[in-house]
Amino acid sequence: DINTIVNWVNGGSPSGNVSLAPPAPTYSTTGALPGTPDLIVKIPTYTSTASSGDVYQCFAMPSGLLADKYITAMEAIPGNAAMVHHVLVYADTSGTCAHLDSSSTGPGYPDFGGVGSSSAKLIGAWVPGSGPMAYPNGFGVKLFHHSDIVLQIHYPAGTTGLKDSTEVHFFFAPVSSVREVYIEPILNYWSNINTSLFVPANTSRSFYESIVIPFDYSVLAVAPHMHLLGKTIKAYCLHPAGDTDKFIDIPNWNFHWQGFYSFPKFKKVPAGATLRSEATYDNTTANPENPSSPPVDVVAGENTTDEMMLIYFVYTQYQPGDENIIIDSAVALSTPKELTNYYRGQQLLEVYPNPAVNNIVIKCYLNEADIASITLVDMSGKVVKRFKTAEMVNKGYNAFSYPIAGIPAGTYTLNMQTSERIFNQKVVVMQ
Repeated sequence: DINTIVNWVNGGSPSGNVSLAPPAPTYSTTGALPGTPDLIVKIPTYTSTASSGDVYQCFAMPSGLLADKYITAMEAIPGNAAMVHHVLVYADTSGTCAHLDSSSTGPGYPDFGGVGSSSAKLIGAWVPGSGPMAYPNGFGVKLFHHSDIVLQIHYPAGTTGLKDSTEVHFFFAPVSSVREVYIEPILNYWSNINTSLFVPANTSRSFYESIVIPFDYSVLAVAPHMHLLGKTIKAYCLHPAGDTDKFIDIPNWNFHWQGFYSFPKFKKVPAGATLRSEATYDNTTANPENPSSPPVDVVAGENTTDEMMLIYFVYTQYQPGDENIIIDSAVALSTPKELTNYYRGQQLLEVYPNPAVNNIVIKCYLNEADIASITLVDMSGKVVKRFKTAEMVNKGYNAFSYPIAGIPAGTYTLNMQTSERIFNQKVVVMQ
C-alpha cells in the first residue's frame, strides 16, 4: 500500500476516474441551525491590522430586546474563516462595552484579556471545528433585556488587510419558565493550576488543575482549550464516595479542531466533589505545531504563541431527576455499552459529502459483524429517514450510498445502532 502511494506521488499524482468522485462539498454561509433566528447581530466590516502580533478586537452591538430572553441555541458564523481564530460572545448590561466601542476609532475596540467590562457575561463561543450551541428543551442561557451583545474576535498575526464580517444567530425559548444555564471556565490556569503554566524550550511538561465544588450541579457539556504546544488533555470528577466520572479525554490534541463536547445525558456533580483536569505540552522540535523554531520559553497568555489550560463547563443548578434527562435525542433510553465514534483508534461512522445535497455515503467500521439499524433524526428527535432496519453489516469497513432528495434542508443526526453500541454523526442537508 505504501509503495502504491509513493509511486502515485512520484508519478505526478494523476487523477483517477473523476466520474466516480463524490461531488465537492459546499458550505452554507447562513448557518447550520434550521429555522429563522430570533436575533441576528453582525459586526461592521472589519479590516485586520494583525501584521506581526495578534489582535483581539471587540464589537458591541445593542440587542434591542425589551424583555429578558433565554437562549436555546446560538451559532457564530465567521465572516472570513481564514482570519478568525475564535469568537467569544458576551452580554453586557452596564453600557461599558458600548462606551468603549463608541470612543474608539472603529469599528470595534481592542481588548487583550476580555471585553473591558467586569459585568459582561459569557453566553457563547466559537472556535475552529465547533458547531452551533444548543440546549435541551426547558433550558437556556439568560439574556437580559437592553443587553449589548459583545463579540471578542481573535485575529492572529499575519492576517493584516483581510476583511471580516462575523455574525451570530440567536434562537430564544418561546416561554419564560426556563432553567438557567451557565458557561464558565471553572478549571483554569489563573486559580486552579498546581503551578505556573510555563513550558521551557526543548521540554515537555504536565500540569493539573482542581477545585472542590460547594453545591450540587448538573453538567451538560465541557470544552477544553489549549494552544499549539498542547498534546493531551482530560477532565474528570472525583465524587465524595470515591467514584470517578470521566468527562473528556483527548489523547492527541488538535488546536485546529475544537468545540464543546455535550454529554449524552446530564452528569450530576455533587457538593464536595473535586473537578480535576490534566494536560501535557510539548515544546520541542518533535512537535510539528510548535510555532517557534528553534523552540523558545512559553508562558501563559492570550496570544496563539502563548499557552492556555482551560476547561469550560456548561452547567445548571441540580434538580432531582436531572441524571435522566437525555441531551442527545438520538440516544436510546437503555444505556449502550459504549457511546463513541471511535473504537481502538478506528473511526466507526463517517458521512460524505457533508453538507450533503442529493446523496450521502455512510462509511462505518465494525470490529465484528453485527445487526445494525441506521436512521436520520432531526433536531426534535423525530426519525425522518430509515436507511437500514436490523440488517447484517459485515466486519471491518463498509460504505453505503443512499439518496436523500426530498429531505428538508437542516441539521440532522445520523444514528447507527448495533447490538452493543450507538454511534452518532452530525449531518447537514442542503437543498
